Order: sequence, then structure tokens, then C-alpha cells
Amino acid sequence: MGKSDTRTESPRRARTSRKTSSAATPPRSARRPASVKTEEPYHHGALREALLRAAERVLEREGLAGLTLRAVAREAGVSHAAPTHHFGDLMGLLSELAAVGFRQFNAAMASSCDAATTPLARALARPKAYVAYAQAHPGMYGIMFRTERLDYSRPSLHEAAEASFAGLANAVGMMRQEQISGDALTLNQGAAIARAWSMVHGFTTLLLDGRLSDILGRLPEGTTAERLLEAMLVAPITGKPPGP
Repeated sequence: MGKSDTRTESPRRARTSRKTSSAATPPRSARRPASVKTEEPYHHGALREALLRAAERVLEREGLAGLTLRAVAREAGVSHAAPTHHFGDLMGLLSELAAVGFRQFNAAMASSCDAATTPLARALARPKAYVAYAQAHPGMYGIMFRTERLDYSRPSLHEAAEASFAGLANAVGMMRQEQISGDALTLNQGAAIARAWSMVHGFTTLLLDGRLSDILGRLPEGTTAERLLEAMLVAPITGKPPGP
């Protein structure tokens, strides 16, 4: 009897198992098409960073005019709603992207100062790194200073921009051999910071716009924009005073 029960029940179990397995597999029509893009490969934080990287690529490739929420979603390969979910609107995306730019910018200048081995090299390192970053990332550099397109109330952008200003104030303080507090400046300290920033920022803007090509073309062969900047920074403006 035991043997007979074993023989008759075993096939039943096998048939039941096969039915269960078949029922657990959804029909082909219910499966998600392979071509549909989803956000599943990203965790929440990873998707936000992926969108910012995609935005940077679009900005550098197509300029500010081509940077839209849909273009970023397309570049990242996610739904059109993803950028809105993470940044709210285009100003929010641009503000977070500018914060990334300022952090990259600050890191590049800090690294250049760390690598300098003489007082003169340290004095020149920051402005050179300023120009070099702008040349390597013109799109990011441009959006960092488009105040009308940014929301400085966003903590990430406010903190990154403040860190950049603090680095500038510290560099000017080192050149003046005094401690400069970013919270309260004397008129002379403010003038020194504004003068240094105006010179380097103005030079960078002219360089990116191609407006220095004429000057560079008249200089001795092989003179680079960096060498021209260095000469501006180390050589005092001399000349005869105007006559009566």
C-alpha cells in the first residue's frame, strides 16, 4: 500500500508543481517592453547626480539655450518628469548645476595653490587656475555668473559661492600680508578684492569671447594667454603722466 501510494502521488505532485510554475510566469503581453526607459537602475541620490552630470554635458555641448529639463532627461535616459521631481524647475536645475561648478572651481584653485612652491608661484596660481577652469568648462563658468538665472537661496549654491569668495579674500589677504574676514571689510580690503576679481574675471571674459586675439597676435610668437595674464599680474602699470 505504501508503494502504491508513492507511485500514484508522485506524478500528481509533479503536475501540480508544473502548473504552479506556469502560473507564476506572466504572459509575454504583460511583461514590460525592453525598450521602455525606467529610473530603476538609479537610487534616489544617484539619479540626482546623474541628472546633474547629464545637464553639464548638455550645457557644454549645446550652450545655455539648449539646456532644458527635457534635454537633460533625454541625455540621462530617464522620464521627462525626473528633473522636475528633483529640481522643481529649470532655475532649480541651473542653480544646483552652478553649485557643482563653484565646487569644481574652488577645488581647482585650491589644488593649484597647494602645488605652488614659491611665494610668487602661489600668488599667480589662483588667477591662472581661474582662467584655466573657464577655458576647460566655458558653459559651466558662464552659468556660475548668470545671477538672473540662479536662485541663491538654495543652500548648496549659497555655500559654494561663499566658499569661492572666501578663497578670493584669503588669497588677497596673503598678498597684502594681513588677515581678511569675509564678513567685515575695510574700504581698502574691499577695493583690493574687487580690483583682483575685476582684473581676472575681465581677462577671462575677453579671452572666452575671443577679444584678446588681436593683442595676442601682435605679441612675440609663442606668447600664450597665460603668459599675458602673468605679465599683467606682476608688472605695474607704468607710463608718463599726462602733460599740461
